[in-house]
Amino acid sequence: MTVVRPRPAPVRPAPRASSSLSTSQRLLGRDWRLAAVFIGPTLLLVAGLILYPIVSSVFTSTTERHGAETVFVGLDNYTALLDDTVFHTGVLNSFVFTAYAEIFKVTLGLIAAMMLHHMRRGRAIIAGVILLPWVVPTVVTAFTWRSLFDPIFGSVNVLLTDSGIGPALAAIGLVDKWPAEWLSDPALAMPAVILVNVWKGIPFFTVTFLAGLKAIDSGLYEAAMVDGASPWQRFVHITLPGLRNIMIVTVLLSSIWTFNNFDLIWLMTQGGPGDATAPYVMVAYSKAIQQLQLGAGAAVTLVMMPVIAILVVILVRMMRRGDVPGASDLGRRRLTPAQRAALPWVVVVASTLILVWASPHIVWKAALVLGVFVVLAAAVGRVVSTLAARGNQLAARLVSGTGTGIALVGLLGFVLAPLYWMTVTAFKSDDQIVARTNDLWPTPWSTEQFTNLFTGRAFGTWYVNTILVSVASTVIALVCAALAGYALARLKFRGSESFTVTILLTYVMPGALLFIPLYQMMSGIGLNDSLWALVLAYPTFTLPFATWLLVGYFKSIPADLEEAALVDGCTRFGAFIRIVLPLAKPGLLAVALFTLTNAWNEFLFAFVFITKDDYKTLPVGMQSMIFGDVVPQGQLAAASLLISIPVVLMYGFGQRFLTEGLTAGAVKG
Repeated sequence: MTVVRPRPAPVRPAPRASSSLSTSQRLLGRDWRLAAVFIGPTLLLVAGLILYPIVSSVFTSTTERHGAETVFVGLDNYTALLDDTVFHTGVLNSFVFTAYAEIFKVTLGLIAAMMLHHMRRGRAIIAGVILLPWVVPTVVTAFTWRSLFDPIFGSVNVLLTDSGIGPALAAIGLVDKWPAEWLSDPALAMPAVILVNVWKGIPFFTVTFLAGLKAIDSGLYEAAMVDGASPWQRFVHITLPGLRNIMIVTVLLSSIWTFNNFDLIWLMTQGGPGDATAPYVMVAYSKAIQQLQLGAGAAVTLVMMPVIAILVVILVRMMRRGDVPGASDLGRRRLTPAQRAALPWVVVVASTLILVWASPHIVWKAALVLGVFVVLAAAVGRVVSTLAARGNQLAARLVSGTGTGIALVGLLGFVLAPLYWMTVTAFKSDDQIVARTNDLWPTPWSTEQFTNLFTGRAFGTWYVNTILVSVASTVIALVCAALAGYALARLKFRGSESFTVTILLTYVMPGALLFIPLYQMMSGIGLNDSLWALVLAYPTFTLPFATWLLVGYFKSIPADLEEAALVDGCTRFGAFIRIVLPLAKPGLLAVALFTLTNAWNEFLFAFVFITKDDYKTLPVGMQSMIFGDVVPQGQLAAASLLISIPVVLMYGFGQRFLTEGLTAGAVKG
């Protein structure tokens, strides 16, 4: 029997999408008009406040001020740096400061993260406490530690003397004499500011590494244990490879920040004693602002730009690696396995040799201190492994718990001691501070410092100025970042990839490269000594990060929801307002929290742009409270407490949104 089947209807080819597009849409992308509206504000700010100032700085570096005139001198400012010993010292100081700080932050942050990772209870609370040094403003960090290191009114020397640790440090040569003059001794000033930078940076490394440890598949550890791998072998072959990418990104990002640090060192030592702690950024500030030689100062920052550019390019490649299919294998294809294995050791050996040459008086001390931490951690791990191998699980857990408990107590003591000192000093009377009675407890508790702070100074005005500038710059950054982030995540237009790369580049662009041309720009338009100067300048470091984070967060929102709204007749902008923004609330709150706290804590731009008391913000106002050698310890502690409370409360209430926003944004972005 023959079955006759009807012939299927001929399939017509689907019309090309480009047939319904205009010529401009085919050339510039389907959504280029809407994208121009969404990206326009961010593009204007990035071009006007970041790209143009950098280009302007290049021209400025070829000029020199002669009296009231500015003349073209070509490359003279650059050639003069070849014989400038102050500049050479500044570059070496920046390298030494960065290298030692990163080594200690990586090591101690990794140890802390592994301890927290293996905790079953209280991990979130301890992680929140450890985060406090990173949250509090830099001006608070600097003045608190400066007070602690004070040889007359500080408690570091007293506690170390009473415990016998101080004389022991002098006996083994870690300090030349005791009592130590931490910030006035050229041999101790640099280690002291490195210590403070490590104190402030450990939380960032700990939290980042802890997130990386959670992402490692636990099945790998179980399989390794079945195969008989020791804890050290599991650490080397599973933990370190699993943390490699996040460790590289964290170190690079922190290195860029640390290498261009100005506020912490300036507030603690102002580069002294002599030039012992002055980084290259301070050399640029001295030439451009104090000596009014903008060309020479610009040359200093631009000479260091290739070093920063190398770090930035590597960082951008690492941060974008997850967005490009196959990009994670790109570096592997270019390097052989032997080269990949040798590359980290080459970097370590080269950095060590440079450190030995640049700081022979510090390198052996740092190696000794770091070695103590590493040896103690390895010894505890070895004992636990041996006991477990012999089947004595109870003793292994007891040793592990005891070692972890002691280490956590030491870590929390290191983290909380300066904050405790700041708090109790704020409630001491001037008589108690001078008399040095009961250093660790106010007797009696007094509000004298807070009363003097508001009655004798313009502290209230500084507080209001900080609120106004922080809120205004946050609103600008949030609105522009939301529009640009949505366009980069959803709209189709030519140049979106290039603009995303530009955002990443400007995100990690240090303020050290911008403060001179921005100062020149603000002076040219008459905005110096004006809060508007800060409102316009602060988006240079808040807007790129906000945009990058929201790009990732918008990508994590299903596009089907918008398409359904478009089918129902909603416009693209309407879908953005009614659908996307409500769903992106955690990301928006995370961005608002970061931009607000960064503006609240900012020092360099406010220090350069503002000289009148009526327009100073809190960080700059607190710095101006010091007159020569007269340091109002109690009032600075009270001011530090008042400036820290809003930031800590914001992080406390916004922690859930911050975690959710950063997780989605960082993974997708």
